[in-house]
Amino acid sequence: MGVIKTALEIALEKTEKVKGDKSIIDQFEVKQKGKKLANDFLAGDIDIAAETKRICASDKGLLESLKQGIFDVLITQINLPEIKDDENARKKAEKLGKGLAFIIKSNEFSVLYKQLTQIFNQYLQEAAGYEKAIRQQYAPKLRQKEEELSRRVGREIRIDPLQDPEFVTFYNQHMKALKSNYEAVAEQAKEEITRMYNGD
Repeated sequence: MGVIKTALEIALEKTEKVKGDKSIIDQFEVKQKGKKLANDFLAGDIDIAAETKRICASDKGLLESLKQGIFDVLITQINLPEIKDDENARKKAEKLGKGLAFIIKSNEFSVLYKQLTQIFNQYLQEAAGYEKAIRQQYAPKLRQKEEELSRRVGREIRIDPLQDPEFVTFYNQHMKALKSNYEAVAEQAKEEITRMYNGD
């Protein structure tokens, strides 16, 4: 009769054969450093090129892993800018472009990113126009609601459109339609930038 082994013994036997590959562990750690570096770059005022040089000074073989970590974070930041804060959106877009240009050394990328920035600016302008048009279109209905409320309470009532659920629904429907068109462009740009980064 054979010896019956516990699950723990079987697992230990299998893991004895597996030796940790130091280079894979190093690459993983450097990739994590790349992600942190990208986040620090976006949040602050650090020199991404100097930091990359410093981190990879001892081992140039880790440069690709570091760049991959940086790219993984930066590519996720390509999104439509928030409508309300267009100065911060412009600064963020510039910084993001610089970071990506650092790891994708290509004129093709520079041209694409410039076009993408123009498209995002166009989106902000169009969204502002949409918002104004939506408010104007809804204004008569809002005035009617204000007049009705004023009659009920016996004093003048003003309603903030964003406090009116009907307006919010109306607003969201129209803005969502505009946003979806531009989001498709952003996704296409992400795919193209990823292709450039991978050298396809």
